[in-house]
Amino acid sequence: MTVSLPRNAVLGGCLAVVAALALSACGAASDNASNTTENGKSAATATSAADFGGLDALAKAARKEGTLHAIALPRDWANYGALIDGFQKKYGIKVEVEAPDGTSQDEINAVTSRKGQDRAPDVLDLGSSFALGAAQQNLLAPYKVTSYSDIPEAQDPQAHWYNDYGGYLSINCDAKRVKSCPTTFKGLLKPQYKGQVALNGNPTKSGSAFGGVYAAALAGGGSFDDIQPGLEFFAKLKKNGNYTPVESTPATVEKGETPISIDWDYLNAGYADEFKSKGVDWKVAIPADGRYAQYYSQAVNRTAPHPAAARLWQEYLYSAEGQNLWLKGYARPVLMAALDKAGTLDKTAAAKLPKVTGTPSFPTEDQQSKAKTVIAQGWGKAVSG
Repeated sequence: MTVSLPRNAVLGGCLAVVAALALSACGAASDNASNTTENGKSAATATSAADFGGLDALAKAARKEGTLHAIALPRDWANYGALIDGFQKKYGIKVEVEAPDGTSQDEINAVTSRKGQDRAPDVLDLGSSFALGAAQQNLLAPYKVTSYSDIPEAQDPQAHWYNDYGGYLSINCDAKRVKSCPTTFKGLLKPQYKGQVALNGNPTKSGSAFGGVYAAALAGGGSFDDIQPGLEFFAKLKKNGNYTPVESTPATVEKGETPISIDWDYLNAGYADEFKSKGVDWKVAIPADGRYAQYYSQAVNRTAPHPAAARLWQEYLYSAEGQNLWLKGYARPVLMAALDKAGTLDKTAAAKLPKVTGTPSFPTEDQQSKAKTVIAQGWGKAVSG
């Protein structure tokens, strides 16, 4: 992974100069006549490649569209740069990524505000709690990739979204700036870390920051049903001066502004590789007292301007090639067990993953929805002042 901003900044408008999610139209939606087969099958309503006449037919229609539009896919996030390049090379379809440093909420806002417009996102990569919200708003198209039956973890039963890649929340530290790096949430409260502890964004908008609060809750006696201890932890961290509101990014780490960061392990394992040449000794620790794992989720915009390309992109991501590219970015692909069984798993990349023992558990849809509500109502109060 190369280093750039993670997905936690506010998404700009069409020319990247419109602030505060002013997502105006950038042109009318494309003509989707070429997305219909001779038998009258429409890519916009296809619920699988077979439903459209097969993968070759889908690829042909996608090539006619020529473009895939996405938002909030940084090239350094879980190796998306290689995924984008691989898809373009394989199918000759241009991938346009707007505002790569946007959040999950920014993606949803773009879908709703740009409905019917050419610049609406075709596909979405969302934190799981945000995927649930998008499905509830009827923003997502049902679509089952060819390998759908091999996806083992929780997903929407109507296939409006499903897990793609994931990892564990980790506590990450610049060992050259911090004398003794913390490895637990309890340790973060020590006075020696004053002004040094940061999140990757705001948990009301960012999936990784949301996960950080959930992990803190588990460390503080909470549960998937009770995220309140996570808010209380950050309120305490703020009160004792350890929490900094500066959003952690590779740039702020290099400048020494956020020497301790709570974020996904796969991002920080990649950053560690990049930071070596810049004199940053970046340590990654998965806290034993707040072990929280989660997948991100893939989805197709129900009114995608390039519906065939959107579905073909999903097929690529869930192919062995796509899954192994996520793995090379230190992320754990959802089809990892299936690839291992089939003999197509990149064993070298798998061996480089941060070591974790035990089997992860995940919150249910209801638990995530309730947690999201609690954070929306209490985050501002917890870190204000």
